Amino acid sequence: MTYRLSVLDQSPIAEGSTATDALKNTLDLARNCDALGYDRYWMAEHHASPGLAGAAPEAMIGPVALATSRIRVGSGGIMLPHYSPFKVAETFALLSALAPGRIDLGIGRAPGSDQRTAFALQRDRSRRMPVDDFPNNLAETIAYLDGTMPADHGFAALQDTLPTGGGTPEVWLLGSSPDSAIWAAEAGLPYCIADFINSDAASLAQIYRSRFKPGRIAAPQLTVATWTIAAPTREEAERLSLPSVMMFAHLIRGELIAVPSVATAEAWVAENGNPGRRRRTTLGTPAEVRSQLDEVAALYGADELMLVNILPDHEARVRSYALIAAEYGLAGLAKAA
Repeated sequence: MTYRLSVLDQSPIAEGSTATDALKNTLDLARNCDALGYDRYWMAEHHASPGLAGAAPEAMIGPVALATSRIRVGSGGIMLPHYSPFKVAETFALLSALAPGRIDLGIGRAPGSDQRTAFALQRDRSRRMPVDDFPNNLAETIAYLDGTMPADHGFAALQDTLPTGGGTPEVWLLGSSPDSAIWAAEAGLPYCIADFINSDAASLAQIYRSRFKPGRIAAPQLTVATWTIAAPTREEAERLSLPSVMMFAHLIRGELIAVPSVATAEAWVAENGNPGRRRRTTLGTPAEVRSQLDEVAALYGADELMLVNILPDHEARVRSYALIAAEYGLAGLAKAA
């Protein structure tokens, strides 16, 4: 295997359950992925969603880090336009003090919500925040963490007040657009492409590599997050994919729903037809999934693949990651490392 495997968790809320149930499942899945040998466990940020509980990944990173022992834990990601760069830097310095050497700060620009919710998240609602201030806020966040604020900056003294003892988190830029590829390259950051959002993003990898300038890392480091479901048979994996198909069909109509059961999704597809998957979905038996993941890794030239899915059945979700880990022999690789 020439690429690492990691996990992105969106904390799905199954139909008839609560956010409490979803967060308990997140902790359980994280413990399993730690034991299975995955490299990272990231949690997403989504707001005002009846189907996804991860409104504040920074609130879950600490519990997940304390519930695990080896795996890196982080955000996939923190949507920086909502927040003060100093607050983000301070929070992740604190998390690094809690779990030294194991914290990742994945940063994104997308709202993680509809525009109304994004506006509600702003502290200052006198105007909508400009998109073009993102590179400056990203640079400010990194400067706090690295202690490189210019001496004449009004906030320079604050860089010396961050929680200490745990080092600094790995900072990643997340995205699915050319802007994010350019910003990651120019800042010298590792970059994670959201293939599960934009499955035609292979060109972003080329943009990132061609424009990369050494910064926090010396050479390009690329992760690709892709939709992945494994099951004992391809037929079962196809069935397990139907709830996300139903959710996405409702999403494009502006309707947010909890994660439907497989039976509910099957009935809905029978009545409405299957609109098909508009984004790449890697699914099947473990061997089939591995073959497809090899193709994704080769397409992007990825150093790492981050696997994401939304399943209403927690046991099936844990099993999916366990089957893939066994196919790759991740536990043995992690032990050797």
